[in-house]
Amino acid sequence: MSNRAIVILKFIVFPACLIPFGMLVYRGFTDTLGPDPVATITHTTGFWTLYFLLISLAITPIRRLSGKLVWLIRFRRMLGLFAFFYGTLHLTTWVWLYSNFDVHAMLHDIAKRPFITVGVTGWTCLLLLAATSTGWSIRRLGGRRWTTLHRLAYVAAIAGVIHYWWLVKPGVHTPWKVTAVLAVLLLARVAWQVKESARKRKVAVAA
Repeated sequence: MSNRAIVILKFIVFPACLIPFGMLVYRGFTDTLGPDPVATITHTTGFWTLYFLLISLAITPIRRLSGKLVWLIRFRRMLGLFAFFYGTLHLTTWVWLYSNFDVHAMLHDIAKRPFITVGVTGWTCLLLLAATSTGWSIRRLGGRRWTTLHRLAYVAAIAGVIHYWWLVKPGVHTPWKVTAVLAVLLLARVAWQVKESARKRKVAVAA
């Protein structure tokens, strides 16, 4: 795909990624967020954090399997930043609407409620990823260290899924779909590493 086509596609994808946020704003102004508006905002932003994070993680396996969709890599940073954007909105609902900016209460919740502990851990990973998503960060850290750091995306995704499971009531299995997708992505990464290790050993033996 040409650079021009990618630029045009980005102009389409970017506003499309803002649709869930726009819908929340619209529903807020029209008073259609349901009987518990805070819960609606919390759940919606949490879902889209996971969705964008999983989509961004899926780009590399899709590119490797297809062998042709190399241009997809140009969208990974954008999608990852949208995961951080929705994750920050999700965190803000807790900080503002649930905790009313009470630092003591928030620290107590982080220490005593495991689902909040793991959720904050996941957001911290996303913060580190967003802060180092620039070309300057890649040059500063070096390609190898930057790549190692950005494996935190998997940690963030695992933390997000655990956060989801611990949040729902016992007997509710709605998180199984995102869990299955994450499991497939993790297995794909392991399979690729095994394949690459075998290839390198074969090359070494041949040499």
